[in-house]
Amino acid sequence: MSTVLATSALSEAARAADGYRRLVLRRRLLLLLLSLLLCAALLGDVVTGPSNLPLGRLLETLFSPTEATPALRVIVWDVRLPYALMAVLVGASLSLAGAEMQTVLNNPLASPFTLGVSSAASLGAALAIILGRGVPFIPQDWLIPANAFVFALGAMALLHSMSRLRGAGVDTLVLFGIALVFAMNALVALLQFVATEQALQQLVFWSMGSLSRSTWPKIAILAAVLAVCIPFCARASWKLTALRLGEDRARSFGVDATALRRGSLLRVSLLAAVSVSFVGTIGFVGLVGPHAARLLVGEDHRYFLPAAALCGAVLLSVSSVMAKMIVPGLLVPIGIVTALIGVPVFVALIFGRARQA
Repeated sequence: MSTVLATSALSEAARAADGYRRLVLRRRLLLLLLSLLLCAALLGDVVTGPSNLPLGRLLETLFSPTEATPALRVIVWDVRLPYALMAVLVGASLSLAGAEMQTVLNNPLASPFTLGVSSAASLGAALAIILGRGVPFIPQDWLIPANAFVFALGAMALLHSMSRLRGAGVDTLVLFGIALVFAMNALVALLQFVATEQALQQLVFWSMGSLSRSTWPKIAILAAVLAVCIPFCARASWKLTALRLGEDRARSFGVDATALRRGSLLRVSLLAAVSVSFVGTIGFVGLVGPHAARLLVGEDHRYFLPAAALCGAVLLSVSSVMAKMIVPGLLVPIGIVTALIGVPVFVALIFGRARQA
């Protein structure tokens, strides 16, 4: 009898192991598919534009720039490629930040946009645009992004300070973030009230979100921040997965939830602050990207975090292509496009999850 039970247990364990291997293979294939989709979206973003250049000449300039004319090199390497790469980097950064925020705050609506980071960046930009006040000793060309970065980082620092207060739980952080949004928006409205017509127009355009300000130095800075944060995200992936089981359960596994939350908020602050300071307010990417990734690969953060980054990059890259095609000859601010795409996608994700439940 004992031999039969042991054989049955071994068979059950073998089936479980085989099922787990198939699950891991499926998740890895989905990550590969998302990577290929991102490459296609990036290429589509580079070849799309108002100049109506032949696809062959664009690809030749992209892969063999020395053989192209100077004008074509400027179009591809100084305009379109920085624009397309910035879309990928910002989408990945905002979605990765949103994924970590949703996990450590245990709130499906948490994102840099909904917890005050974007509103704080808008306030910093408004001070630079309307009053000309900003970080000292910063060149004029960098004054607006520097101001936006400092204020966005300050908003995350406030959230981080709240997390260290005695008795400050996850709900307290979320409510404080919402209050921060209203406070920052009120101050921005006050600055708009006293702004000149030209300054007001510039601020409104900045707040819509745009990739047109992309340059190679900004791309290098954002890529460096992303490269620094990704290893720490990967190192914390097991702890973040345990946290999804509940804070008490995570503590039973030896996870210091408080320290984990502080580290995540630090990474989120860097990713979100740098992204928003360079491109302005872009909503829904940090909200929709993590939800799409969660539906694809589940809660295992070894796969969820890279999937969230890829989903955000694909979403913003596709939005970049759409921004060039909605109105022929005009470049629609990408923040408008992400809202138009993000709202129906987010609603579809909500109803899809409800049907699965």
